[in-house]
Amino acid sequence: MRIWPVGVDALLIDCAGLGDGFTAELVEAWRAELWQRRERGDLTAVEIVPAASTVLLDGLPDPAATAALLSRWAPTVTTTAQQTATARAANGPTPAHNRGDLALSVPTDRDGPVMSTTESARSTEGVGSDGRAVPVSVAFDGADLPTVAEHWGVDVPAVVRRLTGTRFRVAFCGFAPGFPYLTGLPAELALPRLPTPRPRVPAGSVALAGPYAGIYPSASPGGWLLVGRTELVLFDVHADPPARLTPGTEVRMVAA
Repeated sequence: MRIWPVGVDALLIDCAGLGDGFTAELVEAWRAELWQRRERGDLTAVEIVPAASTVLLDGLPDPAATAALLSRWAPTVTTTAQQTATARAANGPTPAHNRGDLALSVPTDRDGPVMSTTESARSTEGVGSDGRAVPVSVAFDGADLPTVAEHWGVDVPAVVRRLTGTRFRVAFCGFAPGFPYLTGLPAELALPRLPTPRPRVPAGSVALAGPYAGIYPSASPGGWLLVGRTELVLFDVHADPPARLTPGTEVRMVAA
């Protein structure tokens, strides 16, 4: 892990280069840790924004002081991710990135097995008080279901069973306001995007690309493989928060 300054009042936690599965777990662990610490008053930040391999902290009153705090905090990750970190530590610490004097100092043991192995860091934001994932009703009639089935080496009903049997989690939002990038599918099921994007994908389209599932909150061009559609409203400027599925939210697709 590395911490980079961004502008005059922001920091970027960089978890890249640790392997896709571990990177995603570490990003989620940091997101959950930072949101909880901000809620408790241990951290002052206007925005905490997770992405595929980074977490941005913006609006920091003292970035250098915050970087010092980050170097002492240890987010909770899954045991599997911890084992990956232990294996990496056995091969020595990750070399510092060559970016001149931009890199902030972080103890080298942050590259080793410093995370707790007790529980998963999946946050309860967006999850019911009984711990159940948010259900999303999906009509599985997407034009690309046969293509997905071919890539996975199964029939279309098996694709639907896989999707409805997966407990997804919103890793981050991007591309369009309220567009959730959902993790949970095994890495070996990653899918290519269309060679030529569609000029218009309808709002509510449920789609797959790379290691992610996603839901288009509004009509837009898109190159993901369409597997279904939902009536769920994903973005409402009058709601608080405007995005229905925020980072950390667990999601379960239900066949309509």
